[in-house]
Amino acid sequence: MVMYPVIQMSESGCLLSTYHVTTLHPIKSGTKADRSASAGIAVSSLPSLSTTLQFPPSIVIPAVNMLSRAAAPTSSLSQLSSRSLRAQGAAARSFATVSEAPPVKHHGGLRDQDRIFTNLYSHHGADLKSAMKYGDWYRTKDMIVKGDDWLISEIKASGLRGRGGAGFPSGLKYSFMNTKDWDKDPRPRYLVVNADEGEPGTCKDREIMRKDPQKLIEGCLVVGRAMNANAAYIYIRGEFYHEATVLQRAINEAYEAGLIGKNACGSGYDFDVYIHRGMGAYICGEETSLIESIEGKAGKPRLKPPFPAAVGLFGCPSTVTNVETVAVTPTIMRRGASWFSSFGRERNAGTKLFCISGHVNNPVTVEEEMSISLRELIEKHCGGVRGGWDNLLAVIPGGSSTPVIPKSVADNQLMDFDALKDSQTGLGTAAVIVMDKSTDIVRAISRLSTFYKHESCGQCTPCREGSKWTMQMMQRMETGNAREREIDMLQELTKQVEGHTICALGEAFAWPIQGLIRHFRPELEARIRQYEKELGAAPYAGGWHPNSRAEGKLISPGM
Repeated sequence: MVMYPVIQMSESGCLLSTYHVTTLHPIKSGTKADRSASAGIAVSSLPSLSTTLQFPPSIVIPAVNMLSRAAAPTSSLSQLSSRSLRAQGAAARSFATVSEAPPVKHHGGLRDQDRIFTNLYSHHGADLKSAMKYGDWYRTKDMIVKGDDWLISEIKASGLRGRGGAGFPSGLKYSFMNTKDWDKDPRPRYLVVNADEGEPGTCKDREIMRKDPQKLIEGCLVVGRAMNANAAYIYIRGEFYHEATVLQRAINEAYEAGLIGKNACGSGYDFDVYIHRGMGAYICGEETSLIESIEGKAGKPRLKPPFPAAVGLFGCPSTVTNVETVAVTPTIMRRGASWFSSFGRERNAGTKLFCISGHVNNPVTVEEEMSISLRELIEKHCGGVRGGWDNLLAVIPGGSSTPVIPKSVADNQLMDFDALKDSQTGLGTAAVIVMDKSTDIVRAISRLSTFYKHESCGQCTPCREGSKWTMQMMQRMETGNAREREIDMLQELTKQVEGHTICALGEAFAWPIQGLIRHFRPELEARIRQYEKELGAAPYAGGWHPNSRAEGKLISPGM
C-alpha cells in the first residue's frame, strides 16, 4: 500500500488536497506503464479518465499527472472557468514535483536474436543447406509475389539507408527505375551490386561474401524484384579471389535449387545473377565507373545526367547499390519494417556492420545497432584502445575518406549518419580506424593523400592536379618544411577541389586534410616552427631552401 498526493476538485470547482491510497503492482522498468505511472503505480490501478472526469462528482487525479491531464479537452473541464483551470494548474504545481523528463534511449548492445548476419564468425558453413537452417530463403516466394509496390513501401518504412557510404534512402533509390509506363520499355533492366570495396579500412562486404553469400544472393532476387530487374551483376574486387570463389559456388547452389534463374523460387519471376571481377582500381567503386568497367571500358566516371536509372549498364535502366544494403533486405521483409526501424535514432534506423581496426586490442568486424556510442563500440567489441581510452589520439570513423576526429569529440560520439555529420565528419562505410598517441597523425593523413593521388583516374583537372599538390604539400608538412601560411593555402586548395569533380574522389582526398587542419593545426604549426629553428631561417614557399638562389638553383619569382 502507498499514499500519494492527489488533487480533488469539488462540484463548485474548488481544489482540495488529499491523499489517495492504492496497491502497488510490480512494473518492468522502461515500459510504457513505467513511464505513465507515478512512483511505480501500475496504470491499471488508477481510475481511468472516462470514470474520473465526470461532472458533478468530484474529480480525483494524481498530482504528478495533473499538468498533463489538465489540458485534455473533456466535457466537464470545458464547463470550468479559465480562472478555475489556472487555479487547478497552480495547485498541481504546489502539490507535485516537476515530472522527470523521459529517459534517453540507450543504443547499442544488440541481442543475438536481432542480428542479421548470423555467420559473421563462421558458426556454420557458407553452403545453401546451412544457410537455410538459419533462416535464409524462408518464404522468399511470398515476398516476390507481393510485387514491387509492397517491397518498396516496406523498404521505405524500414528507414534503410545505403550502407556503402552516401546513406541515401534505399526505398527511394529502388523506386527510380519504376517510372510511369516502365513496362512498355523493351530494354532489359539490371541491378548492379557494388562489391568492389576498395576504401582503406573497410572489410565488411568481403565478410558477407565469404561467410553469408546466400544472404547476398537472396537479397539480389528481392531487391531485383522491387525494381523489376531481369538480372543482377555483382562487381567484385579483383583481389577478392577467395570471396569470388565462395560466391560463385553459392550462386551455383542457388541455381540448382531453383531459387534463382527461370521461375525463381516458383514465383513465375525470372532472375539471373552474374559475377564480374574487377582489377582492383579504387575509382571503380564509383557507380558509373563501375558500369564502364563491366562494359569493358576504362574505369572512368560518367557525367550525370543521364543517371543510371535511365541509362545505365549497356544503356539500360540500372541501379547500383552496396552489398550490405542488398543483403539485409530479405530479413527486413521477413521480420517487418517496424522491427528494423526500432533500432537506432530517427533517420538512422537499423543495424550496421562496423569494421574496427588500428590501435585496438582486438580488431573486429561486428554487427551493432546504429547510434551506438563510439566508445562503447570500441570497448565492448574490441577490448578497448591499446593502452586504454586515455591513450586515444584520434579516430577516422567511416573509412579513409571521412575527416578525422580527436579524442575530445570521440568521447561522446554516436555512430550514425546525422551524429557524425554534426561532428563535421561522416559514417561512410563505418570503417573505424583507431589511432593512439604513438601515431604520427600528420604522416598518417599524408599517407592517405598519397593513396588518393595514386588512385585518381585523371579525368578531372581539379582532382588530377589537386591530388598531386596536396600530396606534395602533405609530404613537406610531415617534416615541417613549409611556411605557416601554406596551411591556409592547403585548406583553400581542398575547398576548391571539393564539389568540382565528376565523382566524389575529389572530396575523398580533400576531407581527411580538412579534418587534420581543423583539429590538429597546432601540430602542423609546431613542426613548421621546429624545422625553421633547425634550419636557421624560414624556407621559401614550396619547400625551397633559403640558399637555393645563392646556389644557382632556379626558383619561381616570389618564392
